[in-house]
Order: sequence, then C-alpha cells, then structure tokens
Amino acid sequence: MKFFVDTAEIDAIRELNDLGMVDGVTTNPSLIKKSGRDILEVTREICSIVSGPVSAEVTAVDADTMIAEGRKLAEIAENIAVKVPLTWDGLKACKVLSDEGKMVNVTLCFSANQALLAAKAGATFISPFIGRLDDLNLDGLELIADIREIYDNYGFETNILAASIRTANHMSECAKIGADVATAPPAVIKAMANHVLTDKGLDQFLKDIKDAGIKIV
Repeated sequence: MKFFVDTAEIDAIRELNDLGMVDGVTTNPSLIKKSGRDILEVTREICSIVSGPVSAEVTAVDADTMIAEGRKLAEIAENIAVKVPLTWDGLKACKVLSDEGKMVNVTLCFSANQALLAAKAGATFISPFIGRLDDLNLDGLELIADIREIYDNYGFETNILAASIRTANHMSECAKIGADVATAPPAVIKAMANHVLTDKGLDQFLKDIKDAGIKIV
C-alpha cells in the first residue's frame, strides 16, 4: 500500500519524504488555508519535493469552471492529480480531464455507488472518507472493502485512496483490505511506529545499558 501524506506543510512533507515514507501528497482548500500560502506557490513547491502524485483541489462547483481550473493546476507540474468533488459536475469534469490524460482524484466519496461512477468516469483515484463515516457510526472500512470488491469484479483501474484517516489502526486495516493508497496526516503516519511494548522494552534496555556501563562509541 502506498502512503500519501495529507498536508500542505512543507517541513512535514520533506521529513517523511527523506525517510521514504511518502509516495504522494494530498491537499485541499482547508490544508492550503492552514499553510497560509498561495495555492499555486505551495503546490509547486510540494511537486518539486515529491515525485509521486500531488492532489490539488479545484475550488469551483460547476463542471466548466472545474475543467478550466483543473487544466491550470495541471500546468504546475507533471505529477499533479486534479482533485474534484464527487458530484455530477465533478464526474463531468473528471471525464474530460481524464480523457485529456490528466490524473484525477475524485474526493468526498461516501458510497460504493459513487465509487462505481467515478471509475466509469475514468478517475485515477477515488477517495472514500473513512473517518467521516465513522463519525456517523457507519463503518468506513466496510466501504473500502465494498469498493475493492466491485473494482476487482470488473477490473477497474481506479486506485482506491483511503482518506479521512484518523488512526494508525485505520492504516493497517486499509492495508489488509487492499486499499491501493492511504492518505493520512503526518502525525498518524508517525504514530504507526508506536507500541507500548516497544516503549517498555526500550526502557529496560536503557536501564541495563546504564547499569552495565555499556558504551559503543
């Protein structure tokens, strides 16, 4: 499973990229706002750091303007994936942009039917939102499994990009189900390294090292 980092913070992206933990980046208007930078400027810098897909989201809601914005965003770099919402207009924009050879990430997916439509429209990525479904006491991971089954049934090439990841457990469960990609905030990716028994074992090792006066260099 590929890891995308869900942020527009350059330092966080650079740190994870240097460790080989980033296969791509997802952004959205909220993350761009949080960064405090111009959307075109920060997106261009992210694309210069990461070689994989960088999702940049349109701001329009009608198909024609989405298409125009998508074309402009795609000019930033070859690894731009134009991000459009899963609305009927978004699907129209997806079809046009995909037919032009551009990567398209269809976002805000909350049902298997929506994912099926996105695949039919030629989406490169479909982004089902796990955490937001969980917030409504629905099973976000079940949606990932449903989409995986449907796509495998018919050989759709659209990548399942699990989004709205809230916990490290979400990451491992998505990997078991077979999501192609999971996008998560930097803190969640780092939390995957944590385990109480690792901490306990390390504390014991450090105590023994101190008691034995062990030095390597």
